[in-house]
Amino acid sequence: MEKIASFLSSLLAAGGGDSGGPAATVTSVFVYPIKSCRGISVPQAPITATGFKWDRQWMVVNSEGRGRTQRVEPKLALIQVELPPEAFAEDWQPTPDDHMVIRAPGMEPLKIPLASECATIYDVSVWEWSGSAYDEGPEAAEWFSTFFGNPTRLVRFKEESETRLTDPDYARGYKTMFSDGFPFLITSQGSLDALNEILKEPIPINRFRPNILVEGCHPYAEDLWKTIRINKLTFQGVKLCSRCKVPTINQETGIPSTTEPTKTLQTYRSGEVLLPSHKNKRQVYFGQNAVCKESLSANGEGRMVKVGDPVYVMRSFSSSNEVPA
Repeated sequence: MEKIASFLSSLLAAGGGDSGGPAATVTSVFVYPIKSCRGISVPQAPITATGFKWDRQWMVVNSEGRGRTQRVEPKLALIQVELPPEAFAEDWQPTPDDHMVIRAPGMEPLKIPLASECATIYDVSVWEWSGSAYDEGPEAAEWFSTFFGNPTRLVRFKEESETRLTDPDYARGYKTMFSDGFPFLITSQGSLDALNEILKEPIPINRFRPNILVEGCHPYAEDLWKTIRINKLTFQGVKLCSRCKVPTINQETGIPSTTEPTKTLQTYRSGEVLLPSHKNKRQVYFGQNAVCKESLSANGEGRMVKVGDPVYVMRSFSSSNEVPA
């Protein structure tokens, strides 16, 4: 494993520079309308003040209003979400006839209107944040309660009155909705390929739930991307993504494995290997959390990230020791 770590470290160093041309190409764009449920692969996604449009706009909560994630409820991986294809077009606005369709094994499809007034509920929380949210109503509550076998509701972020800021130690002034902490997660196919070469059983990228998947760069080159440009949008890498147990959950079955890929990542992607000066030596990292500069103003409205967009590295961290984690 030491040889593998050394090899990948050399690739990381080689992938951090900027030769003037594209460093990579966007190969997939993913949006996750309901936190911790399955994502949607789309050809393009508009930028908003809180990330991609529709991303983590809804969340499943327990009877106390606390957000549920796959960490404690792996069955969330089995819930599929569908939005109208035109929902990702520029300036599209839903009508009363437009719905989000939710499906799960053994359940009838559930339709959630995209343009309807909802009652407000209070004391909704996710991680450090708490506030009010829209309640998607009794039919949705019955559907989710039946699926999970205990009282559950579906809520929507109340953008009109609520604000959830990103951690100011990493990205001051930026906003998100129900994502874990930051509006974007960028990973590369090269990083996944490098991991799969080591794993006994290869895994798909959905274990890591990125928003933007790129291809054409060296494995883990995204670690060192401080500033990149995609379709005239400026993204800043603000924090290596520390991984919880979710990557160990098979996203097709909702069944966790006991150790992988965390056990393998521990050998060459832990804080002890990558960030020896940081306190949490056992944490593992995969992907780069990011924010979009244009989301701070109206300049970003209508802008898209599209499959096929080239990725230009404008600034890089000089080494992994500089990268926030």
